[in-house]
Amino acid sequence: MAKFELKLPKMGESVAEATITNWLKEVGESIDEDEAVLEIATDKVDSEVPSEVEGVLVEKLFEADDVVKVGQTIAIIETDGDAPVAQETETPEKVEEKAPASTAQVEDMVTQARESVTSQDFSDSDRFYSPLVKSIAQEEGISVSELETISGTGKDNRVTKNDILDYVKNRGSQPTQTAQPTAKQEPAKSTEVAKVPVSVNGEDEIIEMSRMGKLISHHMVQSVQTSAHVQSFIEVDVTNIWNWRSKIKNEFEKREGEKITFTPIFMEAVAKAIKDFPMINISVDGNKIIKKKAINLGMAAALPDGNLIVPVIKNADQLNLVGMSKAVNDLANRARQGKLKPDDTQGGTYTVTNVGTFGSIMGTPIINQPQVGILALGAIRKVPAVIETADGDFIGIRYKMFLSHSYDHRVVNGALGGQFVQRVAQYLEAFDVNRSF
Repeated sequence: MAKFELKLPKMGESVAEATITNWLKEVGESIDEDEAVLEIATDKVDSEVPSEVEGVLVEKLFEADDVVKVGQTIAIIETDGDAPVAQETETPEKVEEKAPASTAQVEDMVTQARESVTSQDFSDSDRFYSPLVKSIAQEEGISVSELETISGTGKDNRVTKNDILDYVKNRGSQPTQTAQPTAKQEPAKSTEVAKVPVSVNGEDEIIEMSRMGKLISHHMVQSVQTSAHVQSFIEVDVTNIWNWRSKIKNEFEKREGEKITFTPIFMEAVAKAIKDFPMINISVDGNKIIKKKAINLGMAAALPDGNLIVPVIKNADQLNLVGMSKAVNDLANRARQGKLKPDDTQGGTYTVTNVGTFGSIMGTPIINQPQVGILALGAIRKVPAVIETADGDFIGIRYKMFLSHSYDHRVVNGALGGQFVQRVAQYLEAFDVNRSF
């Protein structure tokens, strides 16, 4: 018999951790080679962790909702063969000590909490608390009775790491339990007003947010609190593009085996404009600006459940229109089927979202952090327009759309933000109707 350590595998560039969402196997159950043992989730993608060996699951080192670092041992599998023997099974606490501390203050708190020893007595509580939650409660001086007031978002309403961290961050704005007075101390008097609970009646329905919904909510609020959002709008005449696509779309599908949409044409123009204005292709790190060499375009894609995900076209400026079309179609299809890999959503330097898909003529999108700009494509409409010719001005029917550019005013001023979206418009209006694909 040998014991094999199942570790959280590397899931792509810049993916450092994942959340365990569900165990597919329980202790004592047999596992086949390549069989999925548990489900995990990164910020954007759900996936499974398969076993590299055949055997029996003998130990789970983490529970659902725990956050695991890449390379950490998450389970022990006993095998009949000569699988690598675990010299010393690292507990989550030991591994966490070795993991590099996050730059975020809240993650530092987690690390310190896991190093502490829980001394509070939780035996009188009817609720389940993971060792990590207990450690954080001990470190932050949260009593058992106070802990029981925290609403849990985990399975069976369990309090997760994120729940208690959110509580700690907002603790100052909520009523806290009065400490017992000492001989030299007067009882503390709370002046905070308790949050009024939401009132519902028999006709109302309470719907639990999905895991992805919670992540999106967090990211959107974080982005608004981080970046100073400013918008610039411009109307574009895309009649030439409309007519060209109508002319070649059947031939394109016959030759390439897939459809050509407007999205890759727009992405091509955005990539060209970024090369002209590289200071749009940046991110902010404290007081420093990181100028990105690669132009990696994120494209917001709608999922069947109504949520959005942003897969990334890597090195978009190096693709011709056929290559761009294939990349757009591939990522969109795999997004709808739930087959994106973690690396497919990493490394974006600028994002494009098509609000016109839902009939909107324009929008004010929220920046996808840590990027500094995002472009919304409005619906293409037939509108009456003034047409300038050598013989004078005429009124005619044209295909037009609005481009809405949201950008971070901390580092992108109005001139740069406006010139960039104007250049995108210029590339679209100058589209060559005689070009081949």
